Parts: sequence; structure tokens; C-alpha cells
Amino acid sequence: MKYFEVTYIFKGKKAKKVVKATSREDAVSISKTKTPGVVIKVNEIEAPLEDKMKEFFEQVSSMLFKKSIKLDNLITSFRQLAVMVNAGISIHDSIREVKNATVDKRLQEIFTKIDDDLNSGLSLTVSVNNFKNELGEVTVAMIELGETTGNMAESLTKLSDILEEVRDNRAKFKKAMRYPTTVIIAIFVAFSIIMIYVVPQFKTTFEDLGADLPLPTQILMTLEKMFNEYGSYSFAALMILVFIYKYYKRTSKEFNDFLDKHLLKVYLIGKVIFFSTMSRFFLVLTELIRAGLPVAEALDTAVLTVDNSEIKRKLAAIRISVERGVSLTDAFRETDLMQGMLVQMISAGEQSGMLDTMLDKVTEYYKSRFQEIIDNLTAYIEPILLAFIAGMVLLLALGIFLPMWDLAGAVKN
Repeated sequence: MKYFEVTYIFKGKKAKKVVKATSREDAVSISKTKTPGVVIKVNEIEAPLEDKMKEFFEQVSSMLFKKSIKLDNLITSFRQLAVMVNAGISIHDSIREVKNATVDKRLQEIFTKIDDDLNSGLSLTVSVNNFKNELGEVTVAMIELGETTGNMAESLTKLSDILEEVRDNRAKFKKAMRYPTTVIIAIFVAFSIIMIYVVPQFKTTFEDLGADLPLPTQILMTLEKMFNEYGSYSFAALMILVFIYKYYKRTSKEFNDFLDKHLLKVYLIGKVIFFSTMSRFFLVLTELIRAGLPVAEALDTAVLTVDNSEIKRKLAAIRISVERGVSLTDAFRETDLMQGMLVQMISAGEQSGMLDTMLDKVTEYYKSRFQEIIDNLTAYIEPILLAFIAGMVLLLALGIFLPMWDLAGAVKN
């Protein structure tokens, strides 16, 4: 929301007030209906300090205390909606019944607001779009598909299938990460114990030597000092950094763009993000084209389901190219996101009139690559863990024993 200062004349006197609106046109419209007297001027201004502070504390409260909707509850609700709509029950009555059946308080609030919006004449897509941050862009896209094609039950069923697949992939990812997470925690605990209780025992001896300590020992001494003398400060700094990260992740588009761009370059994480994103994009695009939507419109809706801003930017350029008369094949080729084999499959689909079939095969390719990474995640991470453990052991061994060997050699000589 933006802030606008409205200057108006009422009873022969000039007065000002501040209104909130999404644009200047909306501010003018609001001012004319809610301001007494004659509106002279409407100018955009900075948000008042109290509003800035209120917004800041709301964001902090939201980050710290707001609970997200459980995916299982969301899937159950959409499954129930699909069954009831398929049975011929109106969408109004179906939403009302699902609202009463769900145990998720936030979902109850959302369905209550959606029901009110429908009663006031808004479309389901417009109403659901107000909650896209909580329900997800895929939900908005599939509901829009259902309203466009007139087959809401099938769209809701497909949406439930997509959300179930997301849930299963999350479960697989968590299961695959359980082993490396346990190992990393164990290493950190063991290293902390050594730094706090073991290294200080050697520290006095090494200082009494009065000789230059080797580099591994100097590193150990520095780490020991950080743990024992600055541990609380380091922990506080870490918590502050986490808070700053969450704040900017929630409020700064530039920060999110930077993060999304560079996450794609990170080993393994980039592939997980890329293949999962492309799989979901092509899944929605296939369903939209199969339902008979124009390619440009289908692309526009499918792009909404993409979370990564870097991939989203490139995929959004495809629609612009298609509207300029470029073929879908050439538009995908220009993005440099896809392998030549996949581009050729899209080309074959365009030429044969079986675009939805070929897009389905592209979806299966990305889905299989994503599943392969998730299923073998432990195998990919193990070499990194082994190298990390070896480095830690080597540092401890050299840091402690090198000075002792030097001392033994000096005594012998």
C-alpha cells in the first residue's frame, strides 16, 4: 500500500488528510467518496513514522510467531472440495462445509473470507489470489484453470495431486538429510567439547614453551579463544544475522533476487531448486494447454507457480517472445534453460499438433531428474562430509601434536 496526502476544501477552509491506496487513481477515487468537501490535490508521500514502526513490528511478529498452514490440512481440504464439487454441490456450499470440517484455524479464517468474497460477487480466483503467499501460486493457477475451463472438480483433484507430490518430496528430502544433519551435529558437539575442555589443558603448556607455534596450533588457539571468551557474543551475533536474513528475505525484492540467482550456482542445492521448479512449471503448463488455453495465456499463468526469481525472469521472457510471433521452440531455446533434446521434443510437439503430449514428456524428464537427486542425496553429500571430518581431525592432530613433537626433539637434543 502507498500513502497519499489529500488536500481538500471543506466549509471554506483548506484541510489535509492521509489515505492509503494501491495507486494514485485509487487514492483519488477513495478521496472523492470519503472526503467531505472538494478535493483539490492528491500527492504521494512517505509513510508516516508511526505506520512504518507499526508495519515493522507486524513483520517481526509475523516472522517470530506466525504459523504456516500444514500441507496435510491443505491437501485434505482441497480433496474434500473436489469430491463435493464433483458431486454437484455448489462451490459456495462446498467451501462452507470444508471451512467447518478443517481443524486448521488459519484455513478456517481463509475459507471464511473466500466465502464472503464469493457472496459479494468476486470470482474464486480473485479471492484465492489474496492468500497466494499462504496457499501457494500453484493453488491460484489451478483454481484459475478450473474457472476458465468450467471443470473445477478436475482442477482441484489435480491440485491435490500436485500438493501431495510436493509433500512426498519434502518428506524424502528430510529423510535424506537426516543422516548428514546428525553427523554435522555430532561433529559440532565433539569439536565444542574439545575446544572447551581439551585444548585449554594444552594451552598453558604451549605458552610456557615460549617458542613460535606452528600454524595449525595457532588456529586451534584462536578457535579456543573464540569459544571460551567470545562464545556468547558469537552466538548473539549469529542470532542477529538470522533475524536480519529473515527480515530482508520477507521485505526486500533485491535481496531475494540476489539470493535466488546465486542459490542456483550452489552445489546440489541449485539442481534441487532447478529441477523441482521446472517440473512444476511444465506440469501446470501442460494442464493449461491440454485444457485449451492459448499458449501465451498458459505461459503467463504457469510462470506464476515459479518461486525462483531468476528462473521466473527467463520463463516470463518466453511469453513476450511468443506474443512477438516467435515460435515456442525458439522462445525456449533463447532462455538457455533447457537441453537441446528437450527443445527438440517441444519442436516436434509444435509441428505435429501434439504439444501437450510432448510437454508431458518434458515434465516427466524433469520430475525423474529431481527424484534421482532426492533419492541419492546422501550419496552426493557423503564425500563432502568425509572431507570435512578429515579436515577437522587433521587440524586437531597437527595442532596438538606438532608442538609436542618439537618439545620432545628439543629435550632429546
